[in-house]
Amino acid sequence: MSNSYVDWEFAKTTGRTLVNAGPSVSADEAAAEVGAIREAARKAHGPVAETSQLRTPDDAPEALVVDRPTWIAMNADSMGAMLNPAFEQILTKRGPEAAPSGLGAAIGGKVTGAEAGALLAFMSSKVLGQYDLAPGGTPSLLLVAPNLLQVQRELDVDAADFRAWVCMHEETHRVQFTAVPWLRDHMVAEARTLATEMAPDQDRLQELTKTLREKLPEAFTSGSSGITDLVMTAEQREKLAELTAVMSLLEGHADVVMDDVGPAHIPTVSEIRAKFTERRKGAGALDKLLRRLLGLEAKMRQYRDGAAFVRGVQERVGVEGFNAVWTSPETLPRPLEITDPAAWVTRVHG
Repeated sequence: MSNSYVDWEFAKTTGRTLVNAGPSVSADEAAAEVGAIREAARKAHGPVAETSQLRTPDDAPEALVVDRPTWIAMNADSMGAMLNPAFEQILTKRGPEAAPSGLGAAIGGKVTGAEAGALLAFMSSKVLGQYDLAPGGTPSLLLVAPNLLQVQRELDVDAADFRAWVCMHEETHRVQFTAVPWLRDHMVAEARTLATEMAPDQDRLQELTKTLREKLPEAFTSGSSGITDLVMTAEQREKLAELTAVMSLLEGHADVVMDDVGPAHIPTVSEIRAKFTERRKGAGALDKLLRRLLGLEAKMRQYRDGAAFVRGVQERVGVEGFNAVWTSPETLPRPLEITDPAAWVTRVHG
């Protein structure tokens, strides 16, 4: 029943149709790049564990090196697994008469599937790596080979060092979720709750349509959190702020670890960081508009705020004291604490 809201198979088809394969390489070059990325991912295990003082269990699966269509397919499956239970709850809340049926359901599912596929196609050319939470399945670390190669060429940096640098960041995400067993279920539950609460009833839908018509240009302005900023109630914004604080922690922690590991293992790390940071500012006009609409500019702020939080806490209580953040949901940073590390230290350490 819930699949009638979004046709996820059609999302995959749409995504595969819209996305290009990436840089032009021979079969031998592609195989060599995949092998080099796999090796860089393996070599990241020890340095990340040592620097973060967190360790991935020995039986955790190896990183998967994927192309863009595979990334789209895996993320469509994960989005479906994440959102379908929320759709079921929405139907339960509204009653069976609210459920789409017949031709309307099929058309509606194709439309939303096409929209999801277009979004995934856009994202698949931007993402270097990701820890896929895979609700209901097996979580995995994904590294998107054509994107690593494309960005390395654009930045004109040492290929081996760039692979190592990216893998340090993504390995940190893997260790966050594998060394902290409750974190994955917590994040999935919070995201599903927010998705369920955001589903509008008929009156709210009319109100949202009016709001979007009047205020959509605001979503394109610098500093905006994207279209979600326009369609949320105050309570939903508060819930999103809590989720964003945790996302900021995860992204900032990965950035801090990758840069702390860097000097001992990646000779050109300072050049890579400088060029990568500059690249984030230099997107084209259309790319910037899409990033603002989708809230990706807000994601860039997460890296900055989260990294400043991690460094601020570690300066006060060290890495071991910082790692108290992984004790339970209650020790995760609250929205106001992300920009005030001392407040978190006071609350958690006293």
